[in-house]
Amino acid sequence: MTTAANPKVSQRRGIGRRDLKVTGLGLGTAPLGGLYRDLTDEEAQGTIDAAWDAGIRFFDTAPHYGHTKAEHRLGHALRKYPRGEYVLSTKVGRHFVPRTHPYDGSEGWQNPLPFEAIYDYTRDGILRSFEDSQHRLGMVDIDILLVHDIGRYTHGDRNAHYWKQLTEGGGFKALDELRSGGAVKAVGLGVNEGAAILEAMAEFDIDCALLAGRYTLLEQDTLNDLLPACEAKHVSILLGGAFNSGILARGVQGDLKYNYGDAPQDVIDRVTRLEAICRVHGAPLPAAALQFPYAHPAVATVLTGARSAGEVRENVASFERELPAGLWKALRDGLLDPRAPVPGD
Repeated sequence: MTTAANPKVSQRRGIGRRDLKVTGLGLGTAPLGGLYRDLTDEEAQGTIDAAWDAGIRFFDTAPHYGHTKAEHRLGHALRKYPRGEYVLSTKVGRHFVPRTHPYDGSEGWQNPLPFEAIYDYTRDGILRSFEDSQHRLGMVDIDILLVHDIGRYTHGDRNAHYWKQLTEGGGFKALDELRSGGAVKAVGLGVNEGAAILEAMAEFDIDCALLAGRYTLLEQDTLNDLLPACEAKHVSILLGGAFNSGILARGVQGDLKYNYGDAPQDVIDRVTRLEAICRVHGAPLPAAALQFPYAHPAVATVLTGARSAGEVRENVASFERELPAGLWKALRDGLLDPRAPVPGD
C-alpha cells in the first residue's frame, strides 16, 4: 500500500519470514511518554493523527516510556482507527509497580506516571508484562513483541544475570509460546547495541530487532557483523535513533545531544563536515539522516520520535525529499563506510 502524497513513507517491507509488513517510516512513542518534555493528551493525540494522515502505519511503544504513560496515550489515540490497517509493537523485560522511591529524573521522563520498574526477563515476567501492556493499550492484538534493553549497555555487570533469565528462566520460551500460539506475529529485541542482537540470534529464532542509533550517518560499524548476519538469517531491523538523539536532526546549531547525552567534540566535528557537504548539495541534514539507513536491505522501517504534529510533518517531508545522487557520492568520500548502500544504489 502506498499513498499518492507520501509513497516512500507508506511503502511496506516485510518482517523476517512472517506475514507482516511495516511502513517505511514508523512512529516511536518515547516523546509521548514525556521524554525531556511532557505533552498534553491533546498534543499526543495530534501527533498520532498527523502520523496517520501522512500514511504511517507502524507504531512502536514500551512500558518504560513515561513509566507506562506512552502505552496509555498510544492505545487511546489509535482506538478510533481500523485495527487491521496498522502494525503495533511494544516491549517486555520490565513490569511496573506503584512507586516506592522518589523519581530522580535521571531517565529523562518529565512527569511520568507514579510507577517504577522491576526488571524481569523470566517466562512469567514476560507473560505478565505482555498482559499488562494489553490492558494499558486497550488492545488484545499486539503484532510485535520486543525484549527491551537486554545487554551490557543497560545492565553492565548485571547483564549475565538477566541474560540467564532469558535463556534458562524461560524468557525466550515465553516469546516462542506467544508467537506460536498466535498472540503476537513476530518477536525480537529492542536495544541500543548490536552485540545483544547477535547473542540473541545465536540462542533463539528472532524475527526482528529494533536497533537504536547504531546504523546512522555517524555510525556504520554494524556493517562488520550485525547487518550481514541479519541478512543471512532474515532478521529485519527496525531502525531507531537515526538522528543519534538529536544532533543529526538539528545539526551543530541544535542542542548537541548524541546517544542520550552531550555530544563529544569529535562527533560535533563530524556533524560539521556532514552539514557542509549537505549544504553544498542543497540537501537538509535530517533528510539525509532519515533516508540513509533505509537504503540497507536489512532495514524494514525507520522509526522517528515526534512530540507534535509539526515534527511528524517535518520528518515525513525529510523522508520523502528527493536528494541528489552527488550527495551520496560526496559523503562516501571519507564520511561513510564505502560498503554502506545509499539511496539509488
